[in-house]
Amino acid sequence: MEVDALKDVQNQYDYRNVYLHRVGVKGVKYPIVVLDKRNGTQSTIASVNMYVDLPRDYRGTHMSRFIEVLNEFHLEVHPKRIKEILERLKSVLNASRGVIEVDFPYFISKKAPVTGIESYLEYQCAFNAEMYESIFKFEVSVTTPIHILCPCSKEISERSAHNQRALCKVTFHSHEMVWIEDIISIVESSASAPIYTLLKRPDEKFITELAYDNPRFVEDVARDVALKLRNYGKINWYKIEVESFESIHLHNAYTCVLSDEVL
Repeated sequence: MEVDALKDVQNQYDYRNVYLHRVGVKGVKYPIVVLDKRNGTQSTIASVNMYVDLPRDYRGTHMSRFIEVLNEFHLEVHPKRIKEILERLKSVLNASRGVIEVDFPYFISKKAPVTGIESYLEYQCAFNAEMYESIFKFEVSVTTPIHILCPCSKEISERSAHNQRALCKVTFHSHEMVWIEDIISIVESSASAPIYTLLKRPDEKFITELAYDNPRFVEDVARDVALKLRNYGKINWYKIEVESFESIHLHNAYTCVLSDEVL
């Protein structure tokens, strides 16, 4: 049977008169290629959400068309193509608003600080973009695992100090290309110590002592990252969130800082 001969239920008139701000697909697993500062590009698997708005007089949207648009761009779901994807999405679905959210793991090979043994570490990243009429908004987020040691614990204890793993998530808008690696470097240099996947005993000793010499509250990390982002010079707006998975508490420690204005 010809597709054109089948009834288009989605395009039926809807009498309820309710405008829907977002309709679409969520959790689409899709292979993508992202820009890699060291190697040029990196292949990874993303979880993609895609939405458009739906006028009050249409019953539904055509879900298959979201995937068709994604397929048109093959693996090129990166900042340079996001705007084109949204323009195409709006056109195909006759929408005023297009939204895409792309969450993906990004891997960097890191050398252990003493032995130099290399291993890959995962960083969770995301591209979130929205286009309404001709207005385009785009933001990137990079989540970096870090190690922090409590300054209070070090100050009041006769032996050692409690320390734990934490996450620092930086969400930002920029006016030019920003490498994921640059954001990671800013965050890791603001922590008590960086995180590694593989450490031998000499490396573990080095990291333990490095953290002890650089105690940080979550507040310290957030403030240092904020200052470095300002000096970096490519960021228009940022949001920094630091969450520590406390080792002596059942709860986590958290802080957040937003840039006051467009820099």
